[in-house]
Amino acid sequence: MKHKFTWSVLAVLTSTFLFSFIKAHDPTTTAHSRQNTEQNPWESKYLNVNKNGSITYHPDEKGNTIPDFSLVGYHHGLKSIPKLKIVKTLHPTTGDAGNMIQQAIDELSKLPSDKNGHRGTILLTKGTYPISGTIHLKSDGIVLKGEGNSANGTKLIATGKGSRSLLEISGTGKITEISGSRVNITDAYVPTGAKSFQVTDAKAFKAGDKIILFRPGSSNWIKDIQMDQIIAREGTKQWTAEDYNLSYEREITKIVGNTVFIDNPVVMAIDQKYSTGAIYKYSYKGRLQEVGVEDILFESEYANDTDENHGNIAIDFDHIENGWVSGITARFFIYAAVSLNTGAKNITIKDSKCLDAKSIITGGRRYSFNNNGQQNLFMNLETTEGRHDYVTGAKTAGPNVFYNCKSRNTHADIGPHHRWATGTLYDNIDTDGQINVQDRGNWGSGHGWAGVTQVLWNCTVESAAVQNPWASGKNYAIGLKGKKVAGRLPGKPDGEWEGQDHKNLQPPSLFLAQVKAAGINIR
Repeated sequence: MKHKFTWSVLAVLTSTFLFSFIKAHDPTTTAHSRQNTEQNPWESKYLNVNKNGSITYHPDEKGNTIPDFSLVGYHHGLKSIPKLKIVKTLHPTTGDAGNMIQQAIDELSKLPSDKNGHRGTILLTKGTYPISGTIHLKSDGIVLKGEGNSANGTKLIATGKGSRSLLEISGTGKITEISGSRVNITDAYVPTGAKSFQVTDAKAFKAGDKIILFRPGSSNWIKDIQMDQIIAREGTKQWTAEDYNLSYEREITKIVGNTVFIDNPVVMAIDQKYSTGAIYKYSYKGRLQEVGVEDILFESEYANDTDENHGNIAIDFDHIENGWVSGITARFFIYAAVSLNTGAKNITIKDSKCLDAKSIITGGRRYSFNNNGQQNLFMNLETTEGRHDYVTGAKTAGPNVFYNCKSRNTHADIGPHHRWATGTLYDNIDTDGQINVQDRGNWGSGHGWAGVTQVLWNCTVESAAVQNPWASGKNYAIGLKGKKVAGRLPGKPDGEWEGQDHKNLQPPSLFLAQVKAAGINIR
C-alpha cells in the first residue's frame, strides 16, 4: 500500500507539472494567461464603461468630471473624410515646380464648388517636385494628393535656403462677436465636463447657433494660481487678467427655457468666484472649409544637422475649419510636419510621420505635430528626433485629442507647452521621453502653468510630471507606465495619479470608448 500511494502521488505531481508546462508554453494561451496572472483588468475611479457601451462619469465634490473628447476632428468625426474627384493631374518637371503647382491651385480656385463645398483634387503623380518658395492654398474645397509618402512616391522638396513653410493653407479673418448677442451665464459654478448651463435670457438663441463660450480672466484668479509670482529672470512676464480671456467655439444643440445645451463640453470650470462667464454668437468670415492633403512625402534640403536656414514647416494651417492631413511624411524640417494655428478648428491629422528634424536642439524648434487650435484630432502618428512632439501652445482651447502616437529619440517633453492650455487628451502615447503637465515657471518669458484638464490615459513614457494647478481644475495620469517625477519646481500640488504601472486598464483607449458611446462609427 505504501508503494502504491507514493507512486500515485508522484504520478499526480508529474501530470500537474506537465499540464502546467504545456499550458505555459502554448502560443495560443501564453500571453493572455500570463497577463491575467500579472494583472487583472481594472477601471478608473473617474469613469466606467457600461455593458451597453455608455460611459458613467464619476464627479468630484464640485461636479467636475473628465470631459467627453469624442467630438473632435473633421466634422466632429460625424462625417468621413471625402474622396474628391481628380480634376487636375500634375507630373514632375525640370526645374522649380512651385509655379506649376500654384497655378493649378489658382485655376481650380476659380471654379465653382459643389453643394458640399468641394472643388476637387489636384493629383501630383510620382516623382520629385523641387519648390524654392511657399505654395499657398487660399480657397475652399481643394485637396492636394500624391501617389505615396515614400521616396518612390510623390516628393515635394523645399529647396535652397530660407526658413519657411512649404505648404501654407490659410483663409482670413477672425472670431467676430455679433453685436447685441451676448448674455451672461447665471450658474454660480459650471463644472468641467458639463454640456449645459443657464443664462440670463436664451430667447435669442436656437439649436444650431454657433457661439463663443467666454470665460474672462480676473486678477484674483491670476493670484490664486500664483502666476503673478513667477520667479523672474530677464524677459519674464507675470500673467495679467486681460491676457487670459478664454474663448471656446461651441454649437448649441438645444434650448430648454434659459438652459443652453452645447455640443462639446466645458473643459475649464466657470466659477463666479473668479469671473462671470457668457455666451455670444459670432462670425468668422474668410475661414476656409474642406481642404485636405494626402499621400505626399515632404522634405527640406539642409546643409548640416544644425542648419536653420531651410524649410521650417511642411504644412501650416490657419483660419480653416473641417480639413485634414492623411498619410504624409515630413523629413528634415526645422519646426513641424503639421502646425495648426489658433484659427484651425475640426482638423484631423492622421497616419503621418515627422522624421529627423535638422536644427539646433533648443527652444522654438522641433514641435513635430503642433496644435494651437480647437477640437482637433491627431491620431496614428510617429516622430523621431523631435523635441515637443505632440504639443499645444498658449491658451489652446479644447477639447483636443492626441491618440495612438509614438515618439523615438525625443529631446524634450510631450504635453501642454505653456500658458494654460485647457482640455487635451493624450491617449495611448508611447514615447522614450517625457510627458509633462506642470508649472514651467520662468521658462521662456514666463510659461507658468502649462495647462488644466490635461488627461493622460494609458500612456507609456520614460518619465512624467503631472501636477494640479493651485485652482481651477485638475490634471490626470491614469494607467501611465513609466517613472513619476517631481517636475521642474518643488512644492506643487500632485496631479490625479491612478494605476501607475498597472496593466489592463479598461477601456484601453478612453477616446475610442467615448467615440463608441457617442455612436460615432466613422473617422
